Amino acid sequence: MNFSAKQIAAYLGGTIEGDENASVMTFAKIEEGIEGAISFLANPKYAHYLYETRSSIVLVNNDFVAEQPVSATLIRVPNAYEAIAKLLTLYQSTVAKRSGIHPTAVVAESATVGEDVYLGPHVYVGEGASVGKGSQLYAGVVVEQNASVGEDCVLYPNVSVYHDCKVGNRVILHSGCVIGSDGFGFAPAAEGYEKIPQIGNVCIEDDVEIGANSCVDRSTMGSTYVRRGVKLDNLVQIAHNCDIGSHTVMSAQVGVAGSAKIGQWCMFGGQVGIVGHSVLGDKVLCGAQAGIAGSIPKGNVTIQGSPAIDAKNFMRSSVIFKKLPEMYSELSRLKKELEELKKG
Repeated sequence: MNFSAKQIAAYLGGTIEGDENASVMTFAKIEEGIEGAISFLANPKYAHYLYETRSSIVLVNNDFVAEQPVSATLIRVPNAYEAIAKLLTLYQSTVAKRSGIHPTAVVAESATVGEDVYLGPHVYVGEGASVGKGSQLYAGVVVEQNASVGEDCVLYPNVSVYHDCKVGNRVILHSGCVIGSDGFGFAPAAEGYEKIPQIGNVCIEDDVEIGANSCVDRSTMGSTYVRRGVKLDNLVQIAHNCDIGSHTVMSAQVGVAGSAKIGQWCMFGGQVGIVGHSVLGDKVLCGAQAGIAGSIPKGNVTIQGSPAIDAKNFMRSSVIFKKLPEMYSELSRLKKELEELKKG
């Protein structure tokens, strides 16, 4: 990688302030900038780093106004965060993909493996399973019988795709991710709990990314769905028979109970819990640690707290929460005074 400011500005459609011949060969955070690196400034609270960074080029928003002299060459773009993401994607595309099948990989006779596939050490592809062209399965990945992995997917070490599950194209599954484990289904009986067989599967559509050690459980019957473009962070639990709508994102430790239906373009902060059999509409935005105890079918709301309520109301309530002990003492005092007045 070696690009000039002129080349980068042309690729991003930006404007240059400084030396158009300044060149870079790596990326760096603005506070850790080095000569030959490109950085970005999207959040104004980090603006002070711009005046002391050693990075050769810095991407800034079009409306940024420098308050001090800047030694780095600036490239102004509509959105610096999106611009750096575009450059990182370009850089990653230049990294050579792994190819070939490691001698310790096991591919069943009835399995199908496409062209330019990489199977790392101790990968297992079961009977009737398929792996699409250009996909990369790193060490210890298991694709069980009759499961399918689409084209240009990346499955990092120790991912498990259970039997009959379907993974679309350009899907990224991080280490320890489990697709198709049994749903948590048990029926109480006289001597304990009887396991309810989970005979369905999981369907993951195209362009999904699922973080490390996350689980998507197979359905009791039918399918558990993770729709196109969904992004799940590490340690997310999707229970059986759920349907996660397109382009929804979930931060770490979100838990979705069984048969919940989540709309499109929803956003969930860390540790949000969603009750089973609930229906959430499109564009539900939920703050961290919220507890969603029922359906929100209309969508287009921002909620927070447990049980989750309108975010603005929650913020107003949180101001009052810390005053409750004083308010209680004051109420007790007024009650006592009122009783004394009644006696008098």
